[in-house]
Amino acid sequence: MSREFKSPVTKNLWEYAVVTVSTLIMVFGNYFFKFPNNFAFGGITGFSTIVSALTKFSASQFTFIANMVLLVMGFIFIGKGFGMKTVYSSVLMSLALGAMDRWFPMGKPLTDQPILELVFAVFLPAVGSALLFNIGASSGGTDIIAAIVNKYKDVSLGRMIMICDVFIISSCYFIFHDWRRVIFGFVTLFIIGVVLDWIINSARQSVQFFIFSKKYDEIADRIIKDADRGVTVLDGTGWYSKNNVKVLVV
Repeated sequence: MSREFKSPVTKNLWEYAVVTVSTLIMVFGNYFFKFPNNFAFGGITGFSTIVSALTKFSASQFTFIANMVLLVMGFIFIGKGFGMKTVYSSVLMSLALGAMDRWFPMGKPLTDQPILELVFAVFLPAVGSALLFNIGASSGGTDIIAAIVNKYKDVSLGRMIMICDVFIISSCYFIFHDWRRVIFGFVTLFIIGVVLDWIINSARQSVQFFIFSKKYDEIADRIIKDADRGVTVLDGTGWYSKNNVKVLVV
């Protein structure tokens, strides 16, 4: 997803277009596949499936309310550095889910194939999240909670998000009284992580070479001329032999 732009305005338009498409992909996966099946994988959308089972709120309504509250908390506790793309994504997701709730009410799952719906419930939000992460944004939710805790306590963002997700998935047992849902949630959480890593790493491919050779000058010239890549030459010392060597970094 990385691109070069001549104008900052064009760059911003491109990034917000990506945020819009990514968020709508997540909305589609959550509303049509996660919510009707009560799949709770973590995050605000996962927690909303639990709340909807206990209250009169629909999952979309609770997601809207929770995201708005968390956005306000983000501005209060995190400050002006709070990312506008994350704010935009969070508001868009809340509004889009509310619109879906009104225009396409879901009383039951789309199909009678839970495994098929699980695939879409996992893959679509994961793809949307990965695209957001690639441009330095997120969809808000528990990410905001993690950022607030990280600011005031020595707890990493990743660990805090994991704690939130573990709590949400574990809560499924007390609501639905089904251990399969809990195991199901942890397995799908792992799959989402794999999908995220796969997409993000695919979009950020880079390889670094360290070349040790007495013919470093010839190799460096060939790399510059034939491969059209820059080369950095470092001085090194072989610790076993105590010999001075040249190291090419490409």
